[in-house]
Amino acid sequence: MKLGFIGTGVMGNSLVKHLLDHEHEVSIYTRTAKKAENLVEAGAVLVESPQKVAENSEVIFTMVGYPSDVEEIYFGDKGILEHAKAGAVLVDMTTSKPQLAQRIFEAAAEKGLHALDAPVSGGDVGAKNAVLSIMVGGEKDIFKQVSPLLNLFGENIVFQGPAGSGQHTKMCNQINIANNMMGVCESLIYAKKAGLDPERVLRSISSGAAGSWSLSNLAPKMINEDFRPGFYIKHFIKDMKIAAEEAENWGLNLPGLRLSLSMYEELAAKGYEDNGTQTLIRQYEA
Repeated sequence: MKLGFIGTGVMGNSLVKHLLDHEHEVSIYTRTAKKAENLVEAGAVLVESPQKVAENSEVIFTMVGYPSDVEEIYFGDKGILEHAKAGAVLVDMTTSKPQLAQRIFEAAAEKGLHALDAPVSGGDVGAKNAVLSIMVGGEKDIFKQVSPLLNLFGENIVFQGPAGSGQHTKMCNQINIANNMMGVCESLIYAKKAGLDPERVLRSISSGAAGSWSLSNLAPKMINEDFRPGFYIKHFIKDMKIAAEEAENWGLNLPGLRLSLSMYEELAAKGYEDNGTQTLIRQYEA
């Protein structure tokens, strides 16, 4: 198929590789061309704007940083909605606002296009190994149509309901992670204070009732002081703010989310916004 992909950052780069590995023709756009050099070498076609991606593609994937970036690439003069071919499927994999996903869906329908919101969980490791969890909102028939492509990216792919449902599900995911990350940090700090070997503690608790993705994948990085980003703090803050805003609109009290958000905002203020989320351990060591 002729596919398009906009956003070849930490995760998008791996997803494009999977498409190329399955012999699809892929047009890509990224603001930083250097990040896509390996993809061009592998056969991707780097173009100069989202417009060119839209004009060349039957299915267009987007995975960018912020809701403002999503708005720009979909609704701008050189954006996807203005230039996509009739019948094209637009799949936004950015974690973004549910209302924006609904707006894209409605605007796409007016132009004879189809839109899905399909945020993911699993970080850089999940993207590289094609084991992401993908949460999808939109039309079920269109979901079924693009499922063979989504299957190239992940293992746990679930249709959640109408447009915006994928984004709401991702908020549930991020709320869980926000609270869990504090627990991971606190358990490691406790282990150190008790004079235990943190790595040995992990061997005992990772496979028990306390087990989680964060405990298995990020706690070892905390122990080794490896704070390179699999998922940026600045993007996690963005996600938590979206979730907090939705909760506030409903009058829903989520104290764990608010506490985690405040701790990550403090980290960002200290200059750690481009570090990985595992850097939260620094807040407990200070």
